[in-house]
Amino acid sequence: MASFSVEERKRPGPDRRSIEVSKVSREALEPVIFQEYFPRSAIDIFVEVLQADAGTRTAGINAASIALADAGIPMKSLVSSCAVGKVDDTLVLDLFKDEDNYGQCDMPIAMTPDGNITLIQMDGHLTRNEFSEAIEMAKKGCLAIHELQKAALIEKYNSQLEGEVNDQ
Repeated sequence: MASFSVEERKRPGPDRRSIEVSKVSREALEPVIFQEYFPRSAIDIFVEVLQADAGTRTAGINAASIALADAGIPMKSLVSSCAVGKVDDTLVLDLFKDEDNYGQCDMPIAMTPDGNITLIQMDGHLTRNEFSEAIEMAKKGCLAIHELQKAALIEKYNSQLEGEVNDQ
């Protein structure tokens, strides 16, 4: 995270929050990567957060998933991520900063398009019914993000193909 990404300037370098975001991001993406194709190898992903306004881990996971696909890393599927929270006793999708900081619950989730959850965290309390509803909201949110991820990759490669055709 950039030192200017949060309200109170943070010291450069890894801190507890950055280490946690790195850990959960790795754990969210590992299940979809064909690791057996890369024995004794490491895949490094660097995500620089320029403005931390809630959703840093979910945005980072979404960006990293697209970056892996764009780099040609063989994956079972993309991973999409969003957060569901509880604010004033109401479940909301994709919290903004104040909802994240002062809400009753924050639950970032990452999943594959077929609904396999690769990350779930929760800070706060939900009833069983609220939890089930939050999971359904997250599935819809992640599917919408998945469509945007696919569209971005398709657009990039279509424009490259059009450029190659025009060069010939």
